[in-house]
Amino acid sequence: MRILRSRALNVTCRGVAVLILGCAFGQPTFGQSPIQEREQRALAEPYKGVTTDGTPAMGLFSIRSTGVSTEPVREAAERFTATLSETQRNAALYSIDDREWRRWSNTHSYRREGVSFGEMDDQQRRAAFGLLEASLSAKGFQTSRDIMRLNEHIAELLNNFQGYGEGLYWLTIMGEPSATEPWGWQIDGHHLVINYFVLGDQVVMTPTFMGSEPVVATSGKYAGTRILDAEQDTGLALVNALTPDQRRQAILEAGKPGDNAVAEHFSDNLVLAYAGIRADVLSAGQRAMLMQLIELYVGNMDDGHAAEKMNEVSEHLDETYFGWIGGTGPEDVFYYRIHSPVILIEFDHRTPIAFKGPKVPSRRHIHTVVRTPNGNDYGKDLLRQHYQDHDHGPSGDHVHK
Repeated sequence: MRILRSRALNVTCRGVAVLILGCAFGQPTFGQSPIQEREQRALAEPYKGVTTDGTPAMGLFSIRSTGVSTEPVREAAERFTATLSETQRNAALYSIDDREWRRWSNTHSYRREGVSFGEMDDQQRRAAFGLLEASLSAKGFQTSRDIMRLNEHIAELLNNFQGYGEGLYWLTIMGEPSATEPWGWQIDGHHLVINYFVLGDQVVMTPTFMGSEPVVATSGKYAGTRILDAEQDTGLALVNALTPDQRRQAILEAGKPGDNAVAEHFSDNLVLAYAGIRADVLSAGQRAMLMQLIELYVGNMDDGHAAEKMNEVSEHLDETYFGWIGGTGPEDVFYYRIHSPVILIEFDHRTPIAFKGPKVPSRRHIHTVVRTPNGNDYGKDLLRQHYQDHDHGPSGDHVHK
């Protein structure tokens, strides 16, 4: 497998490498944008991770055996890469420590690298979806596909199939799929970003971004498609299960005039203090509801690795905070955050972007993001520990220290 460390000047359009100025298939041509400026500032900073005070807490993550096989994921990745042409391989394959991991955005106009679903042939597309199916739960795969379908719905509504569409999602492979060495994959597109790191039988699936505008298709070829109902309704049920005193702790602001999510693209080194109500003061029933809500997000991973992550979440449940912004009525808009040493989740009703209307949040546009705080997004803390324990020579030879 040919691994390239950096292709900062190239993207692919229907399998043909071109300059990053843009291409006809969903890569708009324009000058330096605010999102590009934000990207450059973020990537100029060495990776640290999401923290509460600027210093990552140590000792939270360890290299260990989970007993949950990652062989189906490795085999699916190898089947996918075997279908690629030389040009596509040059576009899609990166080294494990390439900063391409951090170059993702939920916006539709971001300039992406890799191989898009739109440029793949049928065999390649089946193999690409096979990789997602092997890596995700049934729920996670269904939600991912439905986000792509909703992006097609946006294209129908706006009659803009250059900027939107279900094919405008790019897949990259980081490192060489292996049973022992670190590797991973990334899907990057409008409202859907998954970073999936693998080391042995361990998996880290963050940052993960899922959302849409709209979240329900009421017409077109994907009419009836809808996402994030459970994440919305379960969050609302939890805040309404709190006592009046507890709600005063949990609700940070009663009004929601704008957007509130802070852990989206180019916020790898976000400093975010805990806020809201701490889980150690919740009742057993309320704690169970909080765990149920967290599991909706963690459960987008395959079932075995989701169970491993939930065990990690449970170990730090007493240190977990639940914060809320907005109303608590059945039709209100809101934002909530779940934050602990090992997980950060945000749910945000957003203002409109693609469609005309008052610039106020609505239930039609939702963003969600999941992070692993304290340095383990993209599996980076596990990778750091792996490098401490092993030498990797110039030829890629693997030597135990």
